[in-house]
Amino acid sequence: MKLNQISRIVMAAALLGSVTAVTAQEATKESDREYYGRPSFWRPKDKTGINVFETTKEHDTIPFQGLRLRLGAGFTQQYQNLDHRTKSSVPLYKMGPGFNLAMANLITDVQLADGIRLDLTTYLSTRHHNEAWVKGGYIQFDKLPFNTPFFNKLMEYATIKIGHMEINYGDQHFRRSDAGQGIYNPFGENLIADAFSTEIGGEIYLQKKGVFGMVGVTNGTINSSIGKQARDGSGDSTKYPAVYFKAGIDKNVGKARVRFTGSAYINNKSQRNVLYAGDRAGSWYWGALEPAAAQGFTTGRFTPNFSRNVQAVMLNGFVKYGGLEFFGTYETAKGNAGNAGDATKGIIADLDKRTMNQTAVEGLYRLGARENVYVAARYNTVNSELPGYTEKVNINRTSLAAGWFLTNNVLLKGEYVIQKYNDFKPTDIRYGGKFNGYVIEAVVGF
Repeated sequence: MKLNQISRIVMAAALLGSVTAVTAQEATKESDREYYGRPSFWRPKDKTGINVFETTKEHDTIPFQGLRLRLGAGFTQQYQNLDHRTKSSVPLYKMGPGFNLAMANLITDVQLADGIRLDLTTYLSTRHHNEAWVKGGYIQFDKLPFNTPFFNKLMEYATIKIGHMEINYGDQHFRRSDAGQGIYNPFGENLIADAFSTEIGGEIYLQKKGVFGMVGVTNGTINSSIGKQARDGSGDSTKYPAVYFKAGIDKNVGKARVRFTGSAYINNKSQRNVLYAGDRAGSWYWGALEPAAAQGFTTGRFTPNFSRNVQAVMLNGFVKYGGLEFFGTYETAKGNAGNAGDATKGIIADLDKRTMNQTAVEGLYRLGARENVYVAARYNTVNSELPGYTEKVNINRTSLAAGWFLTNNVLLKGEYVIQKYNDFKPTDIRYGGKFNGYVIEAVVGF
C-alpha cells in the first residue's frame, strides 16, 4: 500500500471518528430504530441492518427538520491461511498464511427533503484498486414534493430510485460483502457466481402489507458510453437497455418470518455486460488457484462471460424462526460473449447461447437474547457450459462459519472453506483444482 493511500485512509478514519458522537447516541434497546441523524426509509449499516432487504413503506417516524448529513463506514481486515493444488501443468502461485490488504468504504447519506434521500458510497481501499473512487449513488423518493391527493396516495405504496447504482437483481446481493462493508455477510466470501453490477438507470417499487413488485431499466453496462463504435467489431453500435423485474412476499407467519422472491434480468445485446463480473473490489480468497506468473482479483469466483447478452433468473427463499435462519438461492442464466473467434490469437468463438446454473443453501443459528453469536454452514455449486467444451464444468464449495458481534458495530467472524473444480480441460489451471483453509475477518460497520 502506498504512503499517500495510507494517509488518505488515516484521514478518512479521523473524519469518520468525528461522527462517533452521533452513533454513540443510539438507543440501548436494539429494537429501537430511532437513531439520531439517520435518514428515513433507510437500511442501517450495522448489525441492525442484517436481514433488511428492500426498504419498506412502513411509517417512518423520523421528522424532517431540514437537510441532514450522515457519514458512515465499513472496514474489514482479513487473515487467511489457504492451501491450493491443481492437476494441470500450470505453476501455482506460492502462498502462505498472512494478512490481506484492509478494505474501507465511506458511506454518505443525505436527507435532502421529506421522504427524499441520497446514498453515495466511496471505496477508499480495495483489493483491486489502490486509489479512492466512487462505487455509485442514487436518489430514493418515498415521498414527492407534489402536495396533491393523487401523489400523496401513490407514494404510500411506491418507491422510486434513480442513479448509477447497485441493481436490485435477486436477494443474494443484500447478504454479500462489498469491499469494506462485510457486516451483512455471515460468511467470508460471496457466492461462486457473484451476481452484482452497478448500472445507470432507475427502479420503481410498489408494495403493500408484505407483497411487492419492482421494475428496473438501466443502460445495461457498468460504464457510461456515448461512443458509436461497437466493442465486438460487429458494426452494430446500437445501445440496448437492460430490463429487470422482481416480485415477492415478505410476511410474518406465526412466530416465523417468511420471504420468497423471484427476479429476472434481460439484456439482449450489450457493449459490455458484467452481471457476473461487476465487482471491482475483489474476492476474499487471495491467490487461490492463481498462476505464479499473474494474479487476478476475483480468485475463487466464476464468471460465465455473458458479456454480449444475458437472460438470468434468480429465486430466493428466506425463513427466520427465533435464532434459526435458512436462506436459499437458485439461479439459471443464458448468454454469450458474442465474439466470432480468432484462431491466430487462441480466441474461441462464442456465438451460441450457453447455460449456467447455480444453487446455494445456507443455514444459521444465532445464539443469545441479542443474537450476538452465530454458527453457519453453506453449500454452493455452479454448473456451466463454456466455449470449446462439450460437457459442463462444475465448481462446488462447502463453508463453515462462526461470528461474534462484540457490539452492533463490531463483528469478528471466521470461515473454513473447501472448494473443488471438476471437468475442466487439462490445459486449464482449474483442472482437478482444489483449495481449502480458513479466513478470519474483523469488521466494523456504522
